[in-house]
Amino acid sequence: MKKYSRILIIANLILLLGYFNWSVYKKEQTLKNGRLVLLQLVPVDPRSLIQGDYMRLNYKEASSDLLDDQTDTRGYAILHTDSNQVGEIVRLQNTLEPVNDNELVIKYKIINRRLFLGAESFFFEEGQDTLYQKAMYGGLKVDDKGQSLLVGLYDEDFQQIQPDK
Repeated sequence: MKKYSRILIIANLILLLGYFNWSVYKKEQTLKNGRLVLLQLVPVDPRSLIQGDYMRLNYKEASSDLLDDQTDTRGYAILHTDSNQVGEIVRLQNTLEPVNDNELVIKYKIINRRLFLGAESFFFEEGQDTLYQKAMYGGLKVDDKGQSLLVGLYDEDFQQIQPDK
C-alpha cells in the first residue's frame, strides 16, 4: 500500500509540474506572438505597505456604456484598434466569434458592475513612482483566445515607459 501511495504522489507531482510548465509556455507564447493593444488608463495610485509601490489600473474602457443588466458576467470584449494600437470596445459577446479582421478579442468578467479586462495592477520598484505617473496607457498582449498579459505602461507618445536602472 505504501508503495502505491508513493507512486501516486510522484504521478501527481509530475502532472502538477507539467501543468505549471505548460501554463508558463502559453504565457511566453502570448508575449511573443500576441497582438499589442493599448488601453487608456484612469490611474489610481495606491501604495501597499506589504507589496511596495504599485499602480492600480483602471482602464477607461472598463466603464463601458455597453454594460446593462442583461450583460453576462463573463464573456468577450470586442475591440477596434487605431493606428497607435489604442483599443476601444465596440461590443460584448458570449462567444469568441464572430470577429471581423480588424477586431481584437479580450476575455472579460464583471464584478460589482465593473468590467475587468486583464491585469488590474502594475508593480514597480520603490522610488520609480514619478516615472510611472505619466502613464497614459496599459499595454496588453492578447492571444487569439482572448487571454491577455500586461506588458507595461505607455506614455502619451505611445512609448513604453522603461524603469530607471
